[in-house]
Amino acid sequence: MRIALFEPEIAGNVGAVMRLGACMGAGIDLIEPLGFPWEDKRVRRAAMDYIDHVEVVRHSSFEAFREARQGSRLVLFTTRATQSSYAFDYRADDILLFGKESAGVTDDVRASVDASVRLPMRPQVRSLNLATSAAIALTEALRQTGTLPA
Repeated sequence: MRIALFEPEIAGNVGAVMRLGACMGAGIDLIEPLGFPWEDKRVRRAAMDYIDHVEVVRHSSFEAFREARQGSRLVLFTTRATQSSYAFDYRADDILLFGKESAGVTDDVRASVDASVRLPMRPQVRSLNLATSAAIALTEALRQTGTLPA
């Protein structure tokens, strides 16, 4: 299982997702452009020494990402979806896609995914933090597929 971040804007979120990937055994795909320099110290600060325990692949565009990840199902997490992420049947080779913090994904990306789901939350609030969303989503997907680390 992998987590893909579409044009992430906040270095600390990327670092936290990298740490999540290291702890849970999930690879990370970063779809550029990034909203910060890759060498930004906030990435390493959030990822800490876990950065050496996760596979991170950077893709120059969404098209390059799709080409590299052919054959895997792409599951978009979005507040626009109606299906709950807990009612979705995950597969062990799914890629969990998250949009940029300020705007999500573009309409063409949304139209190209295999499934769209939403994390349930109270209607009075707009969205969860990117790293928090990734952690909730990945944990449920790994639980369903029987691949949670011991």
